[in-house]
Amino acid sequence: MSDQHYSFFGAVEKSFDKAAKYTKWDTGILGQIRECNAVYQIRFPLKRDDGSIEVIEAYRVQHSHHKTPCKGGIRFAAEVNQDEVMALAALMTYKCAIVNVPFGGGKGGIKINPKKYSAWELEKITRRYTAELIKKNFIGPGTDVPAPDYGTGEREMAWILDTYSAMHPGEIDAAGCVTGKPVTQGGVRGRREATGLGVFFGLREVCNMEDVMKRLGMTVGVEGKRVVVQGLGNVGYHSAKFFQDAGAKVVGLAEYEGAIWSNDGLDIDAVFNHRKATGSILNFPGANNFEKNGDALEMECDILIPAALENVIDGDNAPRVKAKMIGEAANGPLTPEADEIFAKKGILVVPDMYLNAGGVTVSYFEWLKNLSHVRYGRLEKRFTENLNAHILGQIEELSGKKVADDEREFIMHGPDEVDLVYSGLEETMITATHEIMNAWKANPEIPDMRTAAYVVAINKVGTSYAELGIFP
Repeated sequence: MSDQHYSFFGAVEKSFDKAAKYTKWDTGILGQIRECNAVYQIRFPLKRDDGSIEVIEAYRVQHSHHKTPCKGGIRFAAEVNQDEVMALAALMTYKCAIVNVPFGGGKGGIKINPKKYSAWELEKITRRYTAELIKKNFIGPGTDVPAPDYGTGEREMAWILDTYSAMHPGEIDAAGCVTGKPVTQGGVRGRREATGLGVFFGLREVCNMEDVMKRLGMTVGVEGKRVVVQGLGNVGYHSAKFFQDAGAKVVGLAEYEGAIWSNDGLDIDAVFNHRKATGSILNFPGANNFEKNGDALEMECDILIPAALENVIDGDNAPRVKAKMIGEAANGPLTPEADEIFAKKGILVVPDMYLNAGGVTVSYFEWLKNLSHVRYGRLEKRFTENLNAHILGQIEELSGKKVADDEREFIMHGPDEVDLVYSGLEETMITATHEIMNAWKANPEIPDMRTAAYVVAINKVGTSYAELGIFP
């Protein structure tokens, strides 16, 4: 680590301690919730394509067993270290608790830069890592279920599933050992856009709260809101797209090569295609370039969505941020110093640990699909369509009027898998938003929404431990 004194896990513990004093649990239970239950550190050799041997360093952390299985992504990155994996596993525990997904938190990491390895080498690393997890019972549909993260995707998840299935012949629920798989291998539709859609649902719900909008000096609803998004990756792109489709105006976009703005609003897909063609979002027709990409964070807007890296807003640039509301789509985009500045300025920060939980929520739906062995919508789609067609026919007959073709299509439509996944995610984000806001209202001493989210998480995990009788 570049700075030996900074500990990501320490920062998570600091946020935890800040919230713990607003809960009813004694120090013993709080200590159990706070610590990582199991840390598995792995070393194994890899034979490179040129014949040389390299020792690979890898981790899997299970932060909490108050619910099983544990759940959390596997990242391939040169910066991976034990402290980071422990911190991310802890955040997964709290994230799952807030959105009522019945998993304990876990996380994995392999210390490699995936760009420097061939596909064959990456496959060998992934399969060997899976075999090491199997040896120690650190993977399985009922024990620990990994998912994609930085540097991994559907391809790696398919390799993990294949390795697990080969070593567990005849295990009927083997597909549930990992999520984020290709749809053909038991993945679920809607997984790719899930995090961005969750960000949209969460922020939309906050925008629909009259008292909160009044306090921020904003109108109720998403329509007409001026939005700035930093990061045009999977999460940033989908967040921006869903806001645009709902009638908001995306006035600023930032990427690492630069940032652009337009008061008339930017068309996300047009910018995306411009970047594909030119390699940069700069010089987009009809938009203005910012001098430096950090300037986008300081633009006048209603909602700022940092959806790229950690620590992009700190004690230094936070005083210049003019947004009324910040939605943390990335993990840890604000430092604790920035949090305090925004609390004083009356800027609402909607915290990452619940706002970007769309990914794990839809992973949960994928896991359920794997255990039930049936695609969502398969049983009810036709029944719903037939019923809707009958109701529509009756209404038309009784009223003597015909329903317009596009309306007829909408009313008759029976749910596909992706419709049900979106619906489940919407329900999850709305419920979680209200739980956090209610906890905050119930105790005016809680300083910000992040602390309120931690309070909700700690209370749920504490209740689980108490009811399991772990503390007789």
